[in-house]
Amino acid sequence: MTEYGRGYGSEPWHPEDPLYGDGSSRGQDQQPQWDGQQAHRYPQQQADPYAQQHYNGGWDGTQGGQAPYDPYDPYGQQPPADPYGVASPDYYAAPEAYPPQPQHPRQQAQQGLHQQQQYQQPPHPQQREPYYDEGTGAGDDWRAEPEPREPEPEHAFFADHGDDDDRDDHDPREEGRGGRERRGKKNKKDKKNKRHSGRTCLVVTLFFAGAVGVVGYFGYDFIMSHLGSAPDYEGEGTGEVQVEVPDGSTILQMGLALKKAGVVKSADAFSEAAVDSKKDKVLQPGTYSLRKHMSAASAVELMADPKSRNGLTIREGLRSGDVYKLIDKKLHLKTGTTKGIAKTESKSLGLPSWANASAKIKDPLEGFLYPSTYSVGENTKPAAVLKQMVARANQVYGKYDLEGNARKLHLDSPTQLLTVASLTQAEGKYKHDFDRVARVVYNRLKPNNTETYGLLDFDSTVNYARSQSTLDTGSVDDLRNFNDPYNTYKFKGLPPGPIGNPGEEALKSAIHPAKGNWYYFVSINPEKTLFAETNEEHERNRRIYLKEQEKAKQ
Repeated sequence: MTEYGRGYGSEPWHPEDPLYGDGSSRGQDQQPQWDGQQAHRYPQQQADPYAQQHYNGGWDGTQGGQAPYDPYDPYGQQPPADPYGVASPDYYAAPEAYPPQPQHPRQQAQQGLHQQQQYQQPPHPQQREPYYDEGTGAGDDWRAEPEPREPEPEHAFFADHGDDDDRDDHDPREEGRGGRERRGKKNKKDKKNKRHSGRTCLVVTLFFAGAVGVVGYFGYDFIMSHLGSAPDYEGEGTGEVQVEVPDGSTILQMGLALKKAGVVKSADAFSEAAVDSKKDKVLQPGTYSLRKHMSAASAVELMADPKSRNGLTIREGLRSGDVYKLIDKKLHLKTGTTKGIAKTESKSLGLPSWANASAKIKDPLEGFLYPSTYSVGENTKPAAVLKQMVARANQVYGKYDLEGNARKLHLDSPTQLLTVASLTQAEGKYKHDFDRVARVVYNRLKPNNTETYGLLDFDSTVNYARSQSTLDTGSVDDLRNFNDPYNTYKFKGLPPGPIGNPGEEALKSAIHPAKGNWYYFVSINPEKTLFAETNEEHERNRRIYLKEQEKAKQ
């Protein structure tokens, strides 16, 4: 209910008044003004014509007692209520909005005095707001409003919009309860708009700051890489480091590999040195023994110059015995030197724990001298070269989880999976046949195989056992009598270990063979290999092979 003010009255409100307790609409709609009794109760406060006080019984006077009786207005003829709860000058200056009503002379005098005091008050007088507890209805306590302070000027972006009481841009007539609610909604809307504006400014500021930083960073990098000299070391470098350059690497990718290993200071310096020296077409992928903190020109020279490159290439499928011979030749050692070191120091060369699963393995390093190109200097020891190759094999094999895949393929060990890869490499000859050749191996290993009855019957295993490489291995009857664990014409299943050093493609085919029921195959030319499910089909394919051989001789 809107609060209404009254004029001053010298007569006290006393319970002995004849109209005390009258429940008329006048008593419920009006609130007692500050009188002498209440002033005596709070002597430290001064009467304020603007102060609004709550009656003890509540807002409408229906609880705790009735409205007081005015002896000078027995008929309730009071001025109309101020709709804003404040008797402002504008309100009294508009008599046409509220037609005058007959008043008691004393009321007229009090009203004149009240208006005079209003015009003498400052535009924004200090007021004391009545305390009202909505839960209990108590309203006889008062709180003093703090002294207003002149706000310091502050930028709108950093202004604190959390306190609505600091705002002065409101209508003085909105001091009533309803006015405060309306002003509160307005202030909330203003706060929301300002907060949104502030957040937007902050986001925009951060965006532009980040953009400037990114442009500055990459702009500097672009300028340094295109207009300035690329960072580079000086001299021949120190120490020794092994660097693997993958197949198909560009000059830039080579430079990145060298930078990662600490050989050169930047990939751009390496690329510039390779192009300037016109050796960018000569550089090849492989494993290189280089030094740390080399100048780019020194690194290019070591990798490209035949005299200083010292490259040693191991092709896919090459047997360990042949690798030993290549190392001896490269290091100018007596034939058999590297083979002897491999036999005596095999356990210290870095083989995985699952290697040498069978005691019948002829060479423990077979399958672990990974095919690649290695840098071998004149003073390099054979054991160091073998370690490079074994380390490279471990790196590649680690990507394919040989132990887990061996279990999936029902093999006894990772060594057997590596053995299947070596058979695929030796028998397939061509990459496009690897998947189906691997399937032939697994089909012949089946216990219910009625085509070869568990025998692989591979000439490649016989050649490995005899340390030879020929197509004429002899008749099948003779092969059945050759007593060697690697002879798959005599012993069922896989040979004890790998028969060569397979490449990555053959290894992937051994892990993921093609689907099919093939048991036989024959390559009639480099572009075509014929596969068969039965021996009869295989015989027809063999006749085709023989015809192709006769044509080649003519």
